[in-house]
Amino acid sequence: MLPEGSGENVLLTICRQMGRAAKKIGVSIVGGHSETTPGLNHPVVIGFAAGVVGRRGFVSCSGARPGGKIVLTKGVGIEGTGILASDRTGLLAKRFGRGFLSEARKFSAMTSVVEDALIAFNSGRVQAMHDPTEGGVAGGLNEMATASRTGFRVYEDSIEVAPETEKVCKFFKVDPLRLVSSGSLLVVAEEKSAATIVTRLRRKGIRAAVIGEVLSNRTRRILVRGDGREENLPLLCADELWAALRRPYG
Repeated sequence: MLPEGSGENVLLTICRQMGRAAKKIGVSIVGGHSETTPGLNHPVVIGFAAGVVGRRGFVSCSGARPGGKIVLTKGVGIEGTGILASDRTGLLAKRFGRGFLSEARKFSAMTSVVEDALIAFNSGRVQAMHDPTEGGVAGGLNEMATASRTGFRVYEDSIEVAPETEKVCKFFKVDPLRLVSSGSLLVVAEEKSAATIVTRLRRKGIRAAVIGEVLSNRTRRILVRGDGREENLPLLCADELWAALRRPYG
């Protein structure tokens, strides 16, 4: 869907980008249409994905079992960092400089978890996987726990927060754990398998770490702070992105 008055070059650019993305991950784009839509101020692309499950089946977010180790790829707040760097360019450039802004905007290109998921799946003994989007990694952990009827304990010191994400979140006074995190992947696996998954991901240049474990008590959803304090990590209603975008600055 394109804003009224969009030129043909806009449509061609988007279609070429879609084609490159589809070729990269080995899928086909079948059918669809384009239109101009009143009230839009930027293009919107909507897709529906369908496929065939192979003999080895698939991994959902509902299979986490007590004792399973939780792996996180890439860190937290990836998509949120990219969005804020693009939507609040003037503010962030003034505060941190153009060089910082350029690096932060690159986070928007890190939102695919296809490679992360395939490496984890092919490493074997994966119990559950979930991509934390709205609500951030905190939301993703809670969603996976709810689906699996389990709890979790994760450790702040093991959860990666990129320098760009940390600075952006401090500037907007938001929690990076609750900032939209498309591009991150949560994986639950047995302890030995989790270590193998982390090793194989790192070999491919994908940052990964074991950040905690699955608990049998479904009411226990715990974040262990760096000083050892335990806090509840509940599921909240709104993503921190909206809080950041609502706040006026300078």
